[in-house]
Amino acid sequence: MKCIHVSRVVLIGCAAMLTASCTSTRPPLPLAESVDLDAFMGAWYVMGYTPIVVDKHAYNAVEHYARGSDGRILTTYQFRKGGFDGTLKTHTPTGFVTDPGRPAEWEMQFIWPFKADYRIVHLADDGQTSVIAHPNRKYAWIMTRTPQISEATYGARLAELAAAGMNTNKVLRVPHDWSGEKERLKAIERAGRTQPLAPR
Repeated sequence: MKCIHVSRVVLIGCAAMLTASCTSTRPPLPLAESVDLDAFMGAWYVMGYTPIVVDKHAYNAVEHYARGSDGRILTTYQFRKGGFDGTLKTHTPTGFVTDPGRPAEWEMQFIWPFKADYRIVHLADDGQTSVIAHPNRKYAWIMTRTPQISEATYGARLAELAAAGMNTNKVLRVPHDWSGEKERLKAIERAGRTQPLAPR
């Protein structure tokens, strides 16, 4: 019970950190155009990220989305802690799109009642690469539909974040090697774009 309590305290602290408002005269983050929420669902492999307390030293990180019957976005954030054979960590926040006319603007809730702003700032025309960022420009995630990304593509996404005012030195590469994770890959494939990756 003590470990559960500590984990909950850590999550609350992270949620508070992400939801803290900041005063800025900078313009709003640019948003991806023409986001089709149904097409955006499914698995995204996290190639680069700004770690917080709960996900430092992440390996084989995946963010998975599925739309619930009530419109919520059932999210699973899953990664190996500290190495490719590390403990599998799973977090199940819930996403909300408060304005259907602005599908690139979400709120993400890791723990009630905190909600963090979540912005899709890039979505490739072929739907294979995306970038998520927080409006305070301290947090970002570069993601792809497959566990690989070219250096040119990764560099281009970093350049876009830098142009938007983010310190990209804080964006770390996530190591990926799925040769020992065949069963996990099968679970991701079974979930597809319609079923949550983790039980609710």
